[in-house]
Parts: sequence; structure tokens; C-alpha cells
Amino acid sequence: MVSRSKIPSWLSETYPFAQNSHDLPSSIRMNYVDHGEGESVLLLHGNPSWSFLYRDLVQQLSANQFRCIAPDHIGCGLSDKPQAYSYTLRKHIDNIESLAERLKLDSFHLVVHDWGGAIGCGLAVRNPERVRSLSILNTAAFRFSRMPLRIAICRIPLLGEILIRQFNVFAGGATTMAVTKPMSFMTKRGFTHPYRTWNDRIATARFVQDIPMKSSHQSWGTLCEIEEKLISLSDKPMHLFWGMKDWCFCPSILEHWQRLFPKAEVSKYNDAGHYILEDAGNEALQDINQFLTSN
Repeated sequence: MVSRSKIPSWLSETYPFAQNSHDLPSSIRMNYVDHGEGESVLLLHGNPSWSFLYRDLVQQLSANQFRCIAPDHIGCGLSDKPQAYSYTLRKHIDNIESLAERLKLDSFHLVVHDWGGAIGCGLAVRNPERVRSLSILNTAAFRFSRMPLRIAICRIPLLGEILIRQFNVFAGGATTMAVTKPMSFMTKRGFTHPYRTWNDRIATARFVQDIPMKSSHQSWGTLCEIEEKLISLSDKPMHLFWGMKDWCFCPSILEHWQRLFPKAEVSKYNDAGHYILEDAGNEALQDINQFLTSN
């Protein structure tokens, strides 16, 4: 168990969860929330957020007889942030699979956002028999050719590293650019709390660099494998929850999901951006809760 001192008092008011620790085979520590009792729900965040993203959803679901497990990927949140580490898509999938094995998650609902989509679907296609349902929030688990300019800039060698790690343009910038409704000061502070120094922002930079856009990229093969095996999830209940003003995971990516899974339910939030749980608030929370409860 991680000491409660890891959570400052101002943060515990909105993120009131005990923190747990899982030692990976490499002796690197993964932090995770394990809150509530009942059917297991695995909630996977993306870049540059952390389990704080799901704070309100965890409270809602745990009050409705769900056990919520929300890990921080290595390099993110309250997990270790090794500076010499293989921050690749495959490695992140391996880490979540290790946690699932440790917690004996033989059956679970999956909720994914941003990079959590590729990571979570990577876990799901390895273990389709364990997945009860999928809640997909503004994410992708397949190749696409478009990259927004503001992300492409952050991939430029040296410049991207300086922008992300020195000036915190990714984690800090997301608190304004990933939403359509202004975040409160304390919410911004919560999102950026784990990313206060150059070393803290290592994974934020590596996630951006790990976006596979061509076949020579280190994670291209991993993403192709996930994409090819998504069909193994076609019999699972799936609901697509989408912020329609997301400039990164734009509506065309939602349409791609719908082509792959024509039976999936869809909820569109016309005034919400990338951080859908911030912009769509209670409406999205209630919709996700209803979908999970019905499945």
C-alpha cells in the first residue's frame, strides 16, 4: 500500500482513494486505485492524464456495486517514472496484463480513453474471453493517417522534448486544449500534479513519440496486430461515448469504430471535447453507469 502522504490533502478532497502498488517483473512499481466491490471494471487512461481522470466515474460506479480498478501507466500518475525504460505500446499492454493477473481479473468490463484504447484493446484481444463489455471514450486502437499539427510539433526531435518536458505544454496544455468548458483551478492542479518536473514528464514525451505513423516505427507491428484481432471482440457489448468537439480523436475516428463494430451503441456529446468526462460531466457518467449496469 502506498502511503497516504503520496496524496496531498487538497487532492484527496476530489480523489479520495487509497493507493495500491503492484511490482512489475522489472521491479518497477505501478500505482493503482482499487475501489468498491462487485463486478470488476478496469479503467485505463491515456496521455497526458492519469487515474485522476476517472475520479468521478469511480465514485459513481463503486456506489452501484462495481469494483473499479484504475491504474496509472508506468511514467504516469503516481507510478514510478524510470528515465531509461521501454515506453512502448507493447510494454504498456504487458504491464496491464501483469496487473490483471495479479488481481485475478478473470472477468471484467473495460473502460478506455485516449492511449488507454490501444492499451486496453491490446489486453482485450489477448484475453477476449475475460472481457464482459467495452466502453470506448474518444480513443483509437487502429492505424490512422491524420495527425493534428500541435501533436506533430511535439514529435520534432529535441524541440518536442523541450516543449513537453521543460515547458509542460502537453500535460499543462491539455487542461485548456482538451476541453470545451474551462476547468476549475483545482481540477487543473489535479491533472498536472504528477507532472511537475522534467523527470516527471518522461512518459508524456515518450507516448507522443510512440504514436506509430509508418511501418518502420517500433510500435507499428503491435498496433497492426491489435487492429487485425479486434474482430475477436465483435460479440462483446460495446458503447462508444464521444466528445464531438475533440480536435485529436475527431468524429471520423468515431465513424471508423462504427464501421468496425456496427452493432455498437453510440452516445454523442456535441459540446464536449477530448476530456469527455470533464465536459459532459454527469450526463456521461450516468450513461456509462447505465450501460455497465445493463451488461
